[in-house]
Amino acid sequence: MSQIRDWHHDRDLWLRVLERQTGQGLEHWNGRIEDEHPADEQSLRAWLTEQGVTGYAQTLLVRERFGYPDFVLAAADELIDRQYADRLGLRPIFDAVIASAATLGEVIVQARKTYVSLLTPRRTFVRVQPAKTRVDVALRLEDRRPGGRLQPSTIHETMSLQISLTSVDQVDAELLGWLQLAYEENR
Repeated sequence: MSQIRDWHHDRDLWLRVLERQTGQGLEHWNGRIEDEHPADEQSLRAWLTEQGVTGYAQTLLVRERFGYPDFVLAAADELIDRQYADRLGLRPIFDAVIASAATLGEVIVQARKTYVSLLTPRRTFVRVQPAKTRVDVALRLEDRRPGGRLQPSTIHETMSLQISLTSVDQVDAELLGWLQLAYEENR
């Protein structure tokens, strides 16, 4: 079973972080920022840091003031469609990877601007990212070394291994085994 999330989920999370971090909600902070009249993002970030607002809460307030990027406002399906718009031949590979991952258990599909993360309830265990002629599947695996289809990952520092796929046929039992192992190690 899988659940699909996009940036809207993050905004809700960031609102909770803001309230937990400061004891105040979005309306309060938007009012204070309006009174402060920051000239640009850098000055707003500096002021927010002085106020003890950091991390995701700060990013939320900066975006509230200066606008959300288009990719933040897009639905998950839109983000995925954009990733594969100029590589239509790779989309079936992506779809097959997602379908395989959905058989593992509770998997959250989190769409981003240029990639899709697969999460257990605990953390990310796979990142799927299209390249020009392939789909790269980065895996969070401990104590494994490159070899065979497992190559050093170029995608993310916490996912040291990846498998590059150029056809749907490569979404096979071996790949499913690696997905299952990464899922188990990270749930």
